[in-house]
Amino acid sequence: MSRAHNISSVFARSLLLASTAAIVSVSAAAQTSPQPPLPAITVDAPQQKRAAAARPSQRNVVPSARAPRVSNPAAAPVAGDQARGPALTVLTVQQALRDIQQTPGGVAIVPAEAYRNSTVANTIKDVLDYVPGVFAQPKWGDDTRLSIRGSGLSRNFHLRGVQLYMDGIPINTADGYGDFQEIDPTAYKYVAVYKGANALQFGANSLGGAINFVTATGRDPFPNGVSADMGAFGYKRLQANAGGANGPWDGFVTASTQASDGFRDHSDGHATRLSGNVGYQFSPDVETRFYLNANEVRQRIPGAVTKASALSNPQAAAPANVTNDQQRNIDTVRLANKTTIRFEDTKVEFGAFGVDRHLMHPIFQWLDYRYQDYGGFAKVTDDRFIGGFRNRLVAGVNVLNGSIDNQQFTNVGGRKGALQSSSIDRSKNTSLYVEDSFYFLPNVAAIAGTQFLYATRNRQDRFLSNGDQSGATEFSLWSPKAGLLWDIDPTWQAFANISRSAEVPSFGESSSGSGGTAVIAFTSIRPQTATTYEIGTRMKRPDYSWEIAAYRANIRDELQCIVGNAVGSCNVTNADRTIHQGIEAGAGAAIFRGIFDNGPAPDKIWLNVAYTLNDFRFDNDPSYRNNELPGAPRHYLRAELLYKNPTGFYFGPNIEWVPQSYFVDNANTLKTEPYAIWGLKAGVDNGGTYSMYVEARNIGNKAYIASASIINTASSASLLFEPGSGRAVYAGVKARW
Repeated sequence: MSRAHNISSVFARSLLLASTAAIVSVSAAAQTSPQPPLPAITVDAPQQKRAAAARPSQRNVVPSARAPRVSNPAAAPVAGDQARGPALTVLTVQQALRDIQQTPGGVAIVPAEAYRNSTVANTIKDVLDYVPGVFAQPKWGDDTRLSIRGSGLSRNFHLRGVQLYMDGIPINTADGYGDFQEIDPTAYKYVAVYKGANALQFGANSLGGAINFVTATGRDPFPNGVSADMGAFGYKRLQANAGGANGPWDGFVTASTQASDGFRDHSDGHATRLSGNVGYQFSPDVETRFYLNANEVRQRIPGAVTKASALSNPQAAAPANVTNDQQRNIDTVRLANKTTIRFEDTKVEFGAFGVDRHLMHPIFQWLDYRYQDYGGFAKVTDDRFIGGFRNRLVAGVNVLNGSIDNQQFTNVGGRKGALQSSSIDRSKNTSLYVEDSFYFLPNVAAIAGTQFLYATRNRQDRFLSNGDQSGATEFSLWSPKAGLLWDIDPTWQAFANISRSAEVPSFGESSSGSGGTAVIAFTSIRPQTATTYEIGTRMKRPDYSWEIAAYRANIRDELQCIVGNAVGSCNVTNADRTIHQGIEAGAGAAIFRGIFDNGPAPDKIWLNVAYTLNDFRFDNDPSYRNNELPGAPRHYLRAELLYKNPTGFYFGPNIEWVPQSYFVDNANTLKTEPYAIWGLKAGVDNGGTYSMYVEARNIGNKAYIASASIINTASSASLLFEPGSGRAVYAGVKARW
């Protein structure tokens, strides 16, 4: 065992013991501590300084946790126009917190200040690292294996089981798959995570739930900024944003360009991304906003390798990926509009969107896919007293339709060869949902809701020399939900819920029998349904916070890799019964205060911990009995210990620890290896104009497996393993005003 591994293991155990002690001390302190309003959960971020110039008065647009909003007086005239408050179509961080914490289940808000100014913020992992229950591991470039509560474990490419949104507009395609290439972590003011059926308001129909990436507006503080980051493996990024408001108008735009040689061979890439919006307030209670998002991504793919290669030569690419010059290149343009109208006790939101996406993807074949997705949404939130009891009703409809012009060619060294298949794949999805929260006590709500999903999939085969793969399916699925939400005090909540989720298969689950695998028609694959039981609690106070949730999902027809071959090609169909259950625990605590500065805002040592326990298994399966489901670690710990000074200086170590290996096949014959990697970061961020950071990752330069694809039965020759990056140092500077 190496000295670096010993250091990592000792550090991991020390952090785990410190976190346990902190949680025990937090529980004892909870009896006597003051109780300010309930703010963010999971993360601890520096507070923004207010701009020197006074802003116009702002209207309160979100009801408190216990009472519906009442009408505010009209804003006073300023310079011949009405004073304008924050945007109506986009909630502020605090408004989003109050809104999301009316959910009786696992949710989180991650403000940009929690990650953007203190890390390289390059991938979705940097954003969601400290949200328990989320397993996010980059594979190469921006591509990431993401799973929430074991969602999408069988998807060895792209994403399934979690629905991604940008400002409430779908990023996933109409048939359900998603990519991370269009995600720019520098572009958002916060990210909202809804686990499982807690994402009902988005029409989410998946086990994992939904993630919404929310961009700033011209009415937010510090709308202007510029940043530069650089570091290991040739990484460099420039980013800038600008915005402002003038009377009823406001606008915001952010753009970034980045490039990297990549840790592994054949993993270089570059990307340019742009997001912007323009809003107009017709009155203090009516606003419309137009959105633009555009991306150009060019990325080479190093490919999955054998376990031996991943651990002995982690920088090596899969030979076939180099020979075929495998890549994933994407061009995207997204346009959308959202309008919000606010009445006395009711808020109405509606909008429409369209997406044009071109995927140029030379892999085993040269995939040329053109996506045209479009849709609309409407939502009503009514919060009032009925017969002396508070009642909050949320209802809406989401429509997401689209087509894929699907052509596949022979891949000749990264160039198009002869046409191998061609089809038009059409998807339609309409979901209607309603959820009512009735406060039968001033601080306890009974919550009930349901969602109805009608979806169709239709394939028109245009390449008939290998047979006609045309076909169509349709699904009508109900997903009811019931729960309780108890505001124990203004900083502490407990919740429980029972919910159903239903996930419709995408076209990617079908197979034409390539690579020696069996033919599986997409029309033969059933939707995945699950009944989930969840209970938990969350608290946030100035010097400590926690959230903990336990859940169990009984799943029928899980979309699972059942048919495959020894080298890693896998076709997805339905498993009979499976079980996903686990514990999601996060805690933050100032374990020491006033070390060098005991003034009104003393310095402190802050511990932040996110721990996930996963127990995923077959349930008396005819072939795999009660074997573990492959693809996710049983234990996953992310922790950091930071010294924080009131001047904004911070410094400290962090660790990522997977103490047990996990299986990569249904037969439970081949495992990954456990690992612990540690890093250090330091910087200055006092919430003002300037900030800077330096971050070192995997200081021990440990060779480890960051993620793995899965298969039915694996062997030592199976190409399933994605090596994690080696030792790396990054630095960045940012200015905002």
